[in-house]
Amino acid sequence: MKIDWAALASVFGVSLVVTVALVGLFTLGIVALSKLSAPAGSATGGSAALARTSAYACFAACVAAVAYGIYLIVA
Repeated sequence: MKIDWAALASVFGVSLVVTVALVGLFTLGIVALSKLSAPAGSATGGSAALARTSAYACFAACVAAVAYGIYLIVA
């Protein structure tokens, strides 16, 4: 049995980058939601709407990435 070390390293590298990016994106969503629960008066109507929209966009991107990964595994 021969192991293709270059392919293994490539899979490891891509997996590491995608994992870090996905965790970072989810963290940005959590941070945006935490802006909404800040003390009253610190988030105005415009910034609260922007924080909520960006949080939902981050979570939607995470869901899309996970769904694409499941699609790649099943197909």
